[in-house]
Amino acid sequence: MQNRNPYASPKANVQRGDDPEEFGEIKVFSASGRIGRVRFIGYTFGMTALIGILMAIAVGVVSLADPTLALVVAGVGYIALIVVQILLTIQRSHDFNVTGWLCLISLIPLAVLVFWFVPGTPGENDYGKPPPPNTAGAVILACILPFVVITGMLAAIAIPAYQDYVQRAASAQQSQ
Repeated sequence: MQNRNPYASPKANVQRGDDPEEFGEIKVFSASGRIGRVRFIGYTFGMTALIGILMAIAVGVVSLADPTLALVVAGVGYIALIVVQILLTIQRSHDFNVTGWLCLISLIPLAVLVFWFVPGTPGENDYGKPPPPNTAGAVILACILPFVVITGMLAAIAIPAYQDYVQRAASAQQSQ
């Protein structure tokens, strides 16, 4: 048995992995690499919002000149949105250490939640090094998503109810 000094400094590598070579590179517009859950949720939401805003502006400007061309611009925007979503989903499936073909389950309603809740493989896998730790921007984007969804649901309920209330109030006032 070895005599160890209990007061000696540890010899194990206890430093947290902040070395940039330990992590893979994030490439949003590529099918290679890995992306974590929070970054996947944040980037999916952020890229959808960004492409949607750009598409709305482009369609608005083009529709002034030619409404038919506006439909073409909207179609190109939707195709760009779908391509970006597929690329992000392929990277997320690589984080599970499975092939990118798993992204096809996104066509099944609510199956995309698999990509939200299943954790990635720790350490390096067949598709590369682990993704870097989440940045504050990715966490903020991922935290905004539930707020937007809940606000949208409440608006979908409240706006028609308020319109019905206004119509009933107007008809009650006219009958008096």
